[in-house]
Amino acid sequence: MACRLRARWGLDDSLDVWGCHGIGGTFGVLAAGLFATKLVNGAGANGLFYGNPNQFLVQALAVVVTWVFSFVMTWIILKVLDALMGLRVSENEEARGLDLAQHGETAYAE
Repeated sequence: MACRLRARWGLDDSLDVWGCHGIGGTFGVLAAGLFATKLVNGAGANGLFYGNPNQFLVQALAVVVTWVFSFVMTWIILKVLDALMGLRVSENEEARGLDLAQHGETAYAE
């Protein structure tokens, strides 16, 4: 569903990193805060459904910190790359195809 939503929004994520890892990981971390139980992991903590709402809050805080960190670090990396070599090719190169424009060869016989 997240990958379809990404496509509907028109986000540029050809590998679906946001949908698979971002949303999938977020759901997994929050679900641990909901379903965690000491019956499965005695060294852990119970989650919201087992009487410990604080564990869900801890998991939610971890999600927020991770999203903020990821956004800030990605922004910094992209700014550095843009300054050093640029992030986009020209419209002409994109129209010709990147195999030909960047590598001087075609990937597929036409």
